[in-house]
Amino acid sequence: MNWKNVLLISALSILPISLAAQANILNAKKPEDIGKKTESQKLADDDAPLPYGYVDDRDILWSKTVWEVIDLDERVNFPLYYPTDTVDIGADRRSLYHVLMKAIKSGELTDVYVDPYFTDKRTLDQLGATLKKVDTTDLGYEQLNAGEQVSEEFINRRDLDAADIEEYRIKGIWYFDKRQGELKYRLLGIAPVAPDVNFIDDESMDPNQNKVELFWVWYPSAREILHKAKVFNQSNSAQPISFDMLLNARRFNGTIYKEDNVQGDREIDDYVFDNALFQLLEANRIKENIRDREQDMWAY
Repeated sequence: MNWKNVLLISALSILPISLAAQANILNAKKPEDIGKKTESQKLADDDAPLPYGYVDDRDILWSKTVWEVIDLDERVNFPLYYPTDTVDIGADRRSLYHVLMKAIKSGELTDVYVDPYFTDKRTLDQLGATLKKVDTTDLGYEQLNAGEQVSEEFINRRDLDAADIEEYRIKGIWYFDKRQGELKYRLLGIAPVAPDVNFIDDESMDPNQNKVELFWVWYPSAREILHKAKVFNQSNSAQPISFDMLLNARRFNGTIYKEDNVQGDREIDDYVFDNALFQLLEANRIKENIRDREQDMWAY
């Protein structure tokens, strides 16, 4: 068998998978049929997030909890940010923020917290002050003082959207599994970060000092939701991947900004002041220590 036959057989073997990824687009009789699977496809469909294996506490020989920031200005992180405008694009293309907010609004995602320690739970109504702003202009206050009803034109409303998200912060744990003899990573939480909605249009505010964590999501509870939402694959649009796969496979660039430590889990910029280069070097030092841990386990 020559190489041409091998390549042909390989291409034919992956063809059904590629077509299935288009959700019946080649068999659709109407545009409305795109995305609808046939009954046979539904019966054969075993699409579910890869379950985490059970890890006993006695199997964890070493662990380190780290917090990372995912800057959405970096090209490699664009799949988490785009598309920001959903008017002229299909319903299957959404940003990570859209996916999370839709699940929270529908009640499908309820494990939403105010901090990365997951101690203070929040509902959608309680998140209102963080996600939107309602302000009255001076002319509106004049109407109010005169005993009149404030006109709608004198009320400024501002809601945070996907375009306002500047970064994501994640919390995860690196651990050495002594049963399998390897270093592993488990994502625990994720938080969208945006400018404070109360000062988002104030140009006098320092953008670096105006960022707030909107909410923290307990990641294991969101896996099924993020698995159903697909990310655009620039290399092959017939093979989209899910947000869950992207995050668990760490197909993004993150920078460590905090680790668990005796000083109350202080952040790097709390002890490396006003020097972005040294802060980045400190983050790389922490990362290299984690990477070297697996090699050190096998060094006698």
